[in-house]
Amino acid sequence: MKVIEHIAKATDTLFTIEILPPKKGEDIQTLFSHIDSLMEFKPAFIDVTYHREEHVYKEMGDGMLKKYVTRKRPGTVGICAAIQNRYNVDTVPHVICGGFSQEDTENMLIDLDFLGIQNVLVLRGDPVKSESGFVPHPEGHCYANELIEQIAGMNQGKYLYDEGSATPTNFCIGAAGYPEKHFESPNLGTDLQYLKNKVEAGAEFIVTQMFFDNQVYFNFVELCRANGIDVPIIPGLKPLVTIKHLTALPKYFFLDIPEALRKEVAKCKDNKQAREVGIEWCVQQCQELKAAGVPCLHFYTMSKSEMVRRVAEQVF
Repeated sequence: MKVIEHIAKATDTLFTIEILPPKKGEDIQTLFSHIDSLMEFKPAFIDVTYHREEHVYKEMGDGMLKKYVTRKRPGTVGICAAIQNRYNVDTVPHVICGGFSQEDTENMLIDLDFLGIQNVLVLRGDPVKSESGFVPHPEGHCYANELIEQIAGMNQGKYLYDEGSATPTNFCIGAAGYPEKHFESPNLGTDLQYLKNKVEAGAEFIVTQMFFDNQVYFNFVELCRANGIDVPIIPGLKPLVTIKHLTALPKYFFLDIPEALRKEVAKCKDNKQAREVGIEWCVQQCQELKAAGVPCLHFYTMSKSEMVRRVAEQVF
């Protein structure tokens, strides 16, 4: 079932999660054990991230350089298929621009369509560590709206090299939204225009970056509606669980920590106390968002289910 169909049929706020593919060397049971502990909350769908291959170049001693892969996670396509087969839950694989040609993307989407996976979340993707900024594949897309246009074209039967009739795909396309703006955008107004471009290209729902101040989300939704963005906007959430998160989350996700939350965490003597503060804060966020009638509460689990479980027990 498509994400927008789940939302349309729901009589209450849905519970959904995002998971990371296991690191190389881990088997799928590690992932299943994480998902198992959250299944009692009946997730409507599960997002599966995609991490690009990363590499370094090392000198060989003769003046030559050799490329070494330093990071690789198992394929998102196979993991989505495994999750749907085991749990009968819809999956939403991430599809990214970075590292892929348009042909690579088309091949991945053909595989997803063959497997009956009807949803995708489209992102430009982050630069790899060896890049100072995002560098697109020479035969790929620079921006998410361009990738969305390719997928929307496939939904109309338009393939790259097919000169005859082709069977249309049937993907429900999601896009990322940034309530505190994307870090590369000069201002929120510009970022909203980029988001509108994604919707006009074919995005049917939006999932936001995590935030810790609900008013930021409410203001963002209001601005989206005022700018003609009328698709469902799903709030993304994550419990703050360590003292270090006070600085790490703003650094890596370009977001603000509310002063009230900062003060409470700053009082904590250790991470155990910080975890309790973070869970309680997230519970209060969820209760307020649920009361406001948001379509879903979407949790960034980082493949650690315990904290999300503790929040869900008090909300669903």
